[in-house]
Amino acid sequence: MFNNFNFGEIKPRGWLKRQLEIQAEGLSGNLDKIWPDIRESAWIGGDREGWERVPYWLDGFIPLAYLLDDKDKIERAEKYVTAILDRQQPDGWICPCTKEQRAKYDVWAYFLINKVLTLYYGFSQNERAKSAIYTSMKCLYNMISKAELELFEWGKFRWFEALIPLRFLENSYHEGWIVELGKILREKGADYKALTPLWKRPLNKWSLETHVVNIAMMFKYEALSCLLFGESYENSAEELWRTLEEYNGTAVGAFTGDECLSGKANNQGTELCSIVELMYSCEWLYACTENVIWAERLEKLAFNALPATLSDDMWTHQYDQMVNQIACIRFPGRSMFRTNNEEAHLFGLEPNFGCCTANFNQGWPKLALNAFLSNESGIVCCMMLPATLDTKIGDAKVTLTTETEYPFRLSCKYTVTVDRPAKFELKIRIPLWAKTASVNGEEIKKSDYYTVNKCWSGTESFTVALTDTPHFIPRPYDLRAVEYGALIFALPIKTEYKKHEYIQDGVERKYPYCDYELIPHSEWRYGFCDENITVCEHKGDDIPFSSIEPSVTLKTKLCRVDWDYADGYDTVADKRPISNSALSEPIEAELYPYGCAKLRITEMPLTEQNNP
Repeated sequence: MFNNFNFGEIKPRGWLKRQLEIQAEGLSGNLDKIWPDIRESAWIGGDREGWERVPYWLDGFIPLAYLLDDKDKIERAEKYVTAILDRQQPDGWICPCTKEQRAKYDVWAYFLINKVLTLYYGFSQNERAKSAIYTSMKCLYNMISKAELELFEWGKFRWFEALIPLRFLENSYHEGWIVELGKILREKGADYKALTPLWKRPLNKWSLETHVVNIAMMFKYEALSCLLFGESYENSAEELWRTLEEYNGTAVGAFTGDECLSGKANNQGTELCSIVELMYSCEWLYACTENVIWAERLEKLAFNALPATLSDDMWTHQYDQMVNQIACIRFPGRSMFRTNNEEAHLFGLEPNFGCCTANFNQGWPKLALNAFLSNESGIVCCMMLPATLDTKIGDAKVTLTTETEYPFRLSCKYTVTVDRPAKFELKIRIPLWAKTASVNGEEIKKSDYYTVNKCWSGTESFTVALTDTPHFIPRPYDLRAVEYGALIFALPIKTEYKKHEYIQDGVERKYPYCDYELIPHSEWRYGFCDENITVCEHKGDDIPFSSIEPSVTLKTKLCRVDWDYADGYDTVADKRPISNSALSEPIEAELYPYGCAKLRITEMPLTEQNNP
């Protein structure tokens, strides 16, 4: 198993640091100032939502504050944690409700706040937080073992989230009730293996069994169970992933679900919460299993699906993104989505529902925390992310710095500095998509890792470079998408942002956290007519996933095809064209990284004269 370094030992650099700074300057860093459900939450003594929203926000805000060494944000995070701890009941109950209300309080939020406190302790080493986790989970054990509390609804389907704080406690206390509570929760919780038949045929029906966020969280349940219970790992996550991918997969590694599983069509939605929770599951699965496929899947989500559903300034977000997204305009009648409303694909403060407003914050900070992992031999570089690790191996102080623009460029410079000679292993993951890999210009044998096991001295640097060729990947309905490295590319559609400022249910939307409709102003009915695709590198701007000046684009040729709107809509492309025949001479087109193109056509046909 790979392990996390102490959280304070990792610091972002380069574009990753800039991405976190944009997040801190945007909605994440200001939510406690502008959103009543955080600012006036029952968690801190107010009268607004006292369930998942404050814990969700803290789950991203805490690592964001510490990764950036932002004193103001660290103090604000500690203010919230202190307020929560101050309100913990004498018997350990930690959530904001009366004793009489406990039986009807969905304990998913109970699991979540303890998971957040575990994360907070990793940064702060605050013993009061550690004690609060212990007494809180012991209270939960006492109530559940006495049948004073039952799992229902969200708590039943997210039972495994409690295993994270339980494992934290087991590593410190080794008391029998800790593992016993985990086993009780597993026995009472949902059995996802039994639910797979429901995932194969999407319905216009809301259910917990097919809820895409529950499913995104679920992937890590077996790995977490094995860690706590000492059981052997049977790799059920891979089997479940393949089932979902077959029936609900997207070109960017996510699953459709708005909020419930929605099939293979490229005009269906994917909820933002499911993206960040799927990333978190991949992070756990890679660490627990050491299987590189989970890091591969994590990269695809992080570099495509996550930035696509956030505005450049990260003040607004979507609830649902579509792979082929030609407009983000309120549906005038029945929603295109199976279980979400007519505004779920708008960019705004809380389109459709506010869970994603609070929960999207965890995506980028937790990715940064997983740039480096450790094993008994040394350091594992999971992804080519620009960051610095300052740690100790034996008696030596070790600094590892990675300088890279990956995934926009396909190389990374590694610099290792030690204050005294130190023997350890450095493992660098080589992505599965890489056609070749070289070190300082010399090609190496393709493998899952490039490994250096030696006695390091002073400062040593080397550069790992990868190669790939832009290529088509098959998609349903005889369509194609373009992949290059870890990035999926799409045809961007010229976009007008129509601003909406208003007040609803006492919540104000005003610039920069107002709502936006995205109105298209260029043609989208195209198909690929040439398999020759050229990589173009650019300087870019100050926004890593810029929708204005991406730092990498692809050039290819497209032809017009006969492609209509989805039945009943004039702002949604049908899932496939009427015909793959070319209706025009080829034109040269520039494809953007999927995460940079807010309006886009990603899956297109290969026109018939070029389709063998």
